[in-house]
Amino acid sequence: MTHPARAVAIGASAGAVEALGVLLPALPAGYPLPVLVVVHLPADRPSVLPELFAGRCAVAVREAEDKEPLAPGTVYFAPPDYHLLVERDGRVSLSGEEPVHYSRPAIDVLFETAADAFGPRLVGVILTGANADGAAGLAAGAAADGTALVQDPDTAAAPQMPRAARAACPAARALPLDRLAAFLQALGVPS
Repeated sequence: MTHPARAVAIGASAGAVEALGVLLPALPAGYPLPVLVVVHLPADRPSVLPELFAGRCAVAVREAEDKEPLAPGTVYFAPPDYHLLVERDGRVSLSGEEPVHYSRPAIDVLFETAADAFGPRLVGVILTGANADGAAGLAAGAAADGTALVQDPDTAAAPQMPRAARAACPAARALPLDRLAAFLQALGVPS
């Protein structure tokens, strides 16, 4: 990584809770980056993800709110039935635009807007999932010289999403969850 990271974007679907249960609790208190997370959720009920992870993490965990500025050491989950976008000024925005890959929130929407906002300072991570959402977004992040990572498909509960991301973005490094957690932890250590 040639530029210091300014944000981490994570996308997951089937098997997300277990995978995020390895990554998010590994982030230490004082983590210097915001972490944006899209998980495919049913549109018709509230998400329990912020509450589920808040008690297990040393960083703040919350559902993203429209137009709020990103803060370091905070995990932002996309709310049900809204795309999560990053504005160029470092704020998040929520959109009710059409689903992408039959999903709202969609991973591609987050990753593509985060790539525009952060360019080479974005770290994108695609985890377990059963479709191709996130593949184009991870490729957009890599095209902006960002860092592209995928969960090793052989270790994913649903390998289709990391496989599709790797096919769209051959430069992406495939790592098992424990090594992804160590990579994200290391982003918080001053060099």
